[in-house]
Amino acid sequence: MFTGIDEVDWASLRHAHGSAEDVPGWLRALASADTAERATALDGMYSAVHHQGRVYDSTLACVPFLFAMLASEEVPDRGCIVELLVSIGAETAGDAQGPGGPEGLTGDGRARAAVCAGAEAFAVLAGDPDPAVRRAAAGALVRFLEEPPRVLELLGRRLRAERDDCVLLALTEALGLFAHRYPAHADGALDLLAEQSAPPYAPGLRLAALGQLALRAPGRLPADLVPAAVRLLQQRSAQRLKHQEHPGTDTLVRRIRRLRPSDEEGAVLLRTLHSALGDRVDDRIALLTGQLTSPDPVDRCNAVWMSAVLFRGWRGAYDGPVRLLGAQLGSEQDRLRDAAVSVLAELFDLAAPAADDLHALVTARPDLWTYRWERCPPALGGPLKALARTGDPRAVPPLAQLLAGPAAPVGLGCEVAHLGRAAAALAPALRHRLGRVPLASPTAARLATPLLTAIRAIGDEDAVPELLRLLSGAPDGLGGRDAVAGQVIETLAELGAAAPAAPLLRTLLRTRHAAFAAGALWSADGDAAAVLPVLLRELARPDPETRRSATRQLARLGPAARAALPELRRLAGSGPARERVPAACALWHIAGDPDPVLPVFRTAWTADPRTRAPIARCLTTMGAAAAPLHDLITAEPARPRRHTADEGAYGDRGIPDDEELLRMCRGLRAGV
Repeated sequence: MFTGIDEVDWASLRHAHGSAEDVPGWLRALASADTAERATALDGMYSAVHHQGRVYDSTLACVPFLFAMLASEEVPDRGCIVELLVSIGAETAGDAQGPGGPEGLTGDGRARAAVCAGAEAFAVLAGDPDPAVRRAAAGALVRFLEEPPRVLELLGRRLRAERDDCVLLALTEALGLFAHRYPAHADGALDLLAEQSAPPYAPGLRLAALGQLALRAPGRLPADLVPAAVRLLQQRSAQRLKHQEHPGTDTLVRRIRRLRPSDEEGAVLLRTLHSALGDRVDDRIALLTGQLTSPDPVDRCNAVWMSAVLFRGWRGAYDGPVRLLGAQLGSEQDRLRDAAVSVLAELFDLAAPAADDLHALVTARPDLWTYRWERCPPALGGPLKALARTGDPRAVPPLAQLLAGPAAPVGLGCEVAHLGRAAAALAPALRHRLGRVPLASPTAARLATPLLTAIRAIGDEDAVPELLRLLSGAPDGLGGRDAVAGQVIETLAELGAAAPAAPLLRTLLRTRHAAFAAGALWSADGDAAAVLPVLLRELARPDPETRRSATRQLARLGPAARAALPELRRLAGSGPARERVPAACALWHIAGDPDPVLPVFRTAWTADPRTRAPIARCLTTMGAAAAPLHDLITAEPARPRRHTADEGAYGDRGIPDDEELLRMCRGLRAGV
């Protein structure tokens, strides 16, 4: 197996961590009889020789020795070696880097060519005595043996001879991959998949075949796809549970599986089907309904996580699935209950159909009101957080108890904000905590920010003394006034209480909070002569965030800010959409002329989906002047995909931000 290995100048070759002189040891250890040695060697291969999917000159040098190991049945875990070769030869491995990529990285197709050169081995391994090898070889055949008729013949022969369920599933996936890679030869693979999707094949294999057909040939699916898939899922689950209950020695593994049951194979089957259904949201809801009503809690747990993917990516009528998520909160299985809580917390007011179940859980389990990671401060627990995010006033009493305690979660105020005026009873406790924020501490901003968010949402005008304390009593710098001033100023302005702070605000007109201070001063006394020069200065700054802050405040001044129009027109005419849109909004509020504004909005709406909500917000103020963009407003609610679906930066705000956009668009459409 290792003939010639010592003749390779490994020290001159490279991998992710430098010289490849340690690679021969890993290669030899891959063939070791010792399990720990093999595992360590495989870790070394993936962490250095094939780090993050990259291919180095040392990776290429390993390929012949890896194929040599596959030829020996005495080598254990050869399935792992096949998987390593598949990953090395993958078309995406390093290809994007090109020949000029990172040092040692090859992106010129030599890795794929090296694996293809040995691909005849995969044809032999397709019938190997080891099922793990057969499973890995199925996909390798399709990827690297570039003889489509022969590959299809091998897969069909293997499919009829195979008895191992895991290998059969791998063969099904390989047929789907074949149909994708070789469209001219796809009919034969699709015929085999259609055959597998019907009796007498086992329910799991039929589900897998339906998923591949849905991905590759939707026209060949049965008309009753979703009911059929639900029936197959239930049959598969019944067989799996019966197999688990089969009498036998009660091993440690069996006990662990009873305590933490899982079914990754089933999850993969249903994820494939959901992905294939794509924008067929009604069908996916029906499929989820079947999953969430399964008698098997493991099926329901898988469904909960799949529902999260659907909710995040697609718009739909989700009251039914949300109620079913709420029904999982009474489960005795912690994993199922916690999964449902986690998903409901992402939905905000869309979780309202589950509010009764959330309230029941919050009432029955006060121990879940908070949770604490090791050596971390307490955080608000998922059930109470999810209930508060629905805006349900029943969250107020438990939140009040937490606020009255000695260790209320720091972020509690951010969740109180979702209750708005319904949380007015919490205002005294919030003010009390705000008044105890240590002004000179590095934790001041972290402690004050959630409380300020809640006070703004409640509209607590009685909090002015505490706000002035924060603004005036702390030193500038980290943890002091500089860290929280912007939020305090914003809160004072929103409460209409900036007048008492006017002397302090004037002292901030030459700090990084100048724009906020100027805007608050305007709301206090309406003196454009005092604030307009400050905002014009900030508008000319090179920092984009400073310019955006100044732009928003200028919009508040309206016609009094006409001196800013030339610079705002310049900003609206060039640069990223996220800078052009605020400038265009300010142009409208100052000049009332839609002509320079609407073209910016139309371009940005398509170019950067993150601008759609602020655009819609501005359009609601434009009345009839917004009519030329009626087509965008009308089309948006009809789109099945959320505008936040592909934006990881939205975090857990993706769903509520999209729902807000939809509400604004419907309102605009109704007003036209």
